[in-house]
Amino acid sequence: MVGAASSAAVDRTSADNDRLALVRALSSVAGGSEAALRDVYSRTSAKLYGICLRILSDRQEAEDALQDIFLTIWKRAGSYDAARASPVTWLATIARNRSIDRLRARGSRPFVNLDAAADVPDARADAVAGIEAAQDRDRLMNCLDTLEARQAGAIRASFFQGLTYSELAEAGAVPLGTMKSWVRRGLLRLKACLSE
Repeated sequence: MVGAASSAAVDRTSADNDRLALVRALSSVAGGSEAALRDVYSRTSAKLYGICLRILSDRQEAEDALQDIFLTIWKRAGSYDAARASPVTWLATIARNRSIDRLRARGSRPFVNLDAAADVPDARADAVAGIEAAQDRDRLMNCLDTLEARQAGAIRASFFQGLTYSELAEAGAVPLGTMKSWVRRGLLRLKACLSE
């Protein structure tokens, strides 16, 4: 159960970091940053498009609505208040309202047969795959904890933060060859631990 609690804490931390990054990006959009708007788009466009498509039931119209939504976000980002709503809730509300406005403008909503919803595939992994992935992640973290601190730190920084050998060597104030040796030996020990 400790592994599951640890995994849940990591997921919560990741979600909090994503939320904070989105809040900062919206603040930058309010300041006129086009790069921040691109960041908001890359983080949320799939979700917002899904909302539009569900309401409008037409791909082209959902794409047009999404464009309107991001124009609205560009204009109204300054009105977002993180104390009142999460950034995703605020963005989803804009998407929903714009889609409903489009739906009303076109006159009527097409009939959707709810019985067909049972046949829509779920793209998420099944529960067994999710449990196996969590167990694999826990095994990996446990094996990383068995390594020397400098090896484990270098491997974590390399694979989880994307640092290069040169960056790791500079941060650790060690020669490049030494850092490569640490990582190589650590990976060999990690592989042996995981194969047990």
